[in-house]
Amino acid sequence: MSWDESLFRAVNGLAGRSSLLDWLALTLSSPDLLWVPGILLGGYWLWLSWQEMVIAAPLLGGVIGIADFLGARIKGLVARPRPCTALPDIHQIEACGKAFGFPSNHAINTAAAAAFLQVLYPRSAWISWPLVAMIGLARVFIGAHYVTDVLAGWLLGGLFGAAMAWALLQWPRFRRRVLPSVPSSVPPSDAALKE
Repeated sequence: MSWDESLFRAVNGLAGRSSLLDWLALTLSSPDLLWVPGILLGGYWLWLSWQEMVIAAPLLGGVIGIADFLGARIKGLVARPRPCTALPDIHQIEACGKAFGFPSNHAINTAAAAAFLQVLYPRSAWISWPLVAMIGLARVFIGAHYVTDVLAGWLLGGLFGAAMAWALLQWPRFRRRVLPSVPSSVPPSDAALKE
């Protein structure tokens, strides 16, 4: 048994023992879950800086969409079966999903969003990364992914999201703050007059 399968079995072995944990893992695995924090984030972002939100929110949507597309293409190339299809004796508490699991698109998408937001707003990390970790762990718990599927998704999504946010920060107009001109009450120094 590989270390990846051993880790998978350790996490997945907890499934079915607690209806509360099963419900939590299924809830965290649901794509519908992300609408709630997304709407809350959008509202906060709008309040914080609507100018940045108007530019960065569509870019974040594009980052997640492209990351999801690339993850699906990689799955087809790698063609690694999900544990729920490859291992007959696991605790499966949800339908298995499509045939291939490497990398986890849940992990790619959430890590891309978390990294994007962390680069733009470093203090967002204490909310976004724990959510990313819980969603990734839930995917292993329910039997949909191996641990390495999730780790690869985090790596790919995190790098892509961070790179796109970094590129946005390089655009001078993104965070340009126009400060009102304030007349100076300090007389110019003699050194400034001699120049």
